[in-house]
Amino acid sequence: MNFALVTGGSRGIGRAICIKLAAMGYHILINYNTSQQEAETTLQLVRGQGSDGEILKFDVASQEEIELSLGQWQAAHEGEYISILVNNAGIRKDALLMWMKNEEWHDVINTNLHSFLYLTRHLVKHMILKKWGRIINIVSLSGVKGLPGQANYSAAKAGMIGATKALAQEVAKKYVTVNAVAPGYVRTDMTQDLDETQLKAMIPAGRFGKPEEVAAVVGFLASAEASYVTGAVINVNGGLYT
Repeated sequence: MNFALVTGGSRGIGRAICIKLAAMGYHILINYNTSQQEAETTLQLVRGQGSDGEILKFDVASQEEIELSLGQWQAAHEGEYISILVNNAGIRKDALLMWMKNEEWHDVINTNLHSFLYLTRHLVKHMILKKWGRIINIVSLSGVKGLPGQANYSAAKAGMIGATKALAQEVAKKYVTVNAVAPGYVRTDMTQDLDETQLKAMIPAGRFGKPEEVAAVVGFLASAEASYVTGAVINVNGGLYT
């Protein structure tokens, strides 16, 4: 059985990725931290694709919770390994830097960037031993070009992009690829507080994206056909920034 772990898989882009990978035949591990009901809904949608999955509750910013949860999973699945890791979970706490509180900076860095270290370090060793794996990091337009009011979020996502490129070179000979997908404005819970009418006027495609459009790129990167694509950052932003 092939296993794929999607962090922040209960809603939005994470949910769409779970559904896409389920359609490709993966058994989906749906991580959530606070939204159990939404995670249950995602699980039902995964099963609707003819696959199956399970729910893993842990805070991606907590190394202890990650190691406990994944350690328990590994003990219950002897001989198996998670071959696909999608680092998707993230939060925003926007503020101009001159007004930004320390906790707003640290919370965003911990959830969006430190989680990459804790999760990837734990799982990549199994991929290396098995000589096959896919690590896909969901970054952001904010990390590619920087966005005002998001110095913390931009720093975290830009850091993730750098880590993606570095790790890709470390593990390429072991048939493990590491890539990043950088969505622009996509209609999800995270963007519902934004003025879509004003922002879409700036987007050449003239609209916000759909979570399924991001998931389609993730699906390609997770496939065998993408075996020669590594260290890449793929923008999914309607032409807003290239």
